[in-house]
Amino acid sequence: MGKEGLFPGTTRRDFIKTCMAVSAMLGLPFSMVSKVAAAARKSDNRPAVIWLHFQECTGCSETLLRSTHPTVSSLILDLVSLDYHETLMAGSGHQAEKSLHDSMLANKGNYILVVEGAIPTKDNGIHCKVAGKTALESLKKAAEGAVAIIAIGTCASYGGIQSVGPNPTGAVGVGDIVKDKPIINLPGCPPNPYNFLSTVLYYATFKKLPELDQMGRPKFAYGRKIHEHCERRPHFDAGRFAKAYGDAGHSEGYCLYKLGCKGPATHANCSVLRFNDVGVWPVSVGHPCIGCTEP
Repeated sequence: MGKEGLFPGTTRRDFIKTCMAVSAMLGLPFSMVSKVAAAARKSDNRPAVIWLHFQECTGCSETLLRSTHPTVSSLILDLVSLDYHETLMAGSGHQAEKSLHDSMLANKGNYILVVEGAIPTKDNGIHCKVAGKTALESLKKAAEGAVAIIAIGTCASYGGIQSVGPNPTGAVGVGDIVKDKPIINLPGCPPNPYNFLSTVLYYATFKKLPELDQMGRPKFAYGRKIHEHCERRPHFDAGRFAKAYGDAGHSEGYCLYKLGCKGPATHANCSVLRFNDVGVWPVSVGHPCIGCTEP
């Protein structure tokens, strides 16, 4: 094969490395890498995806689009048939609505519904409307024909910051509304885009959903606590803690537990997978984990 990869802007080496990384994250043996790659290559294997936005900041979409090694956005946009996404699609107004309804009809019972943002329920859901419909109405209608739902980000998973008391809009997560469909929660503010990629690739490869924990999160990504693989863990074990931002301990990279770090109680792979394609995450740059993947 030549140097050019299977997707625009992606070399074959990057493509295979990504498939290997995804396979490892999912706990699959090395022999499964070829099957994961084959599933990603098969253009007619692409599941239709409808992506709805409700009460959110679009940060979950932004983190996906800003991954560059390899271009996860290219892989995702070619791996799935992204039929509706309010931020990314060229159409708007009636044209966008037609794309949504056409896809729901053509792929009924087979499309993956991705929800970004919390759903307001107070006052019959009037606090969030798109195309004259409340988020509550849109979610219920789109969920009817979905084979599964991915709640991406903490807002869609558990309600997020919008649901903090007094919660004036009655914001809740997808699972509080939809009870008759498989729901995969990918919490985080924002979640790592590779967790989304891995979930979609798993479904494309095996035609089933990955194993979930009691909070509806994929175990391959949320099965262990951040604290277990934190680079500051040796300082925790030795009793070396930063006690104030900018003090000597903070400058020396000591444990941030006494500054409020929630790593010991937070299930996620941030300390392993990291962000921004340069190996950083909040704790590595001196900020405590805020536990954003937990309810």
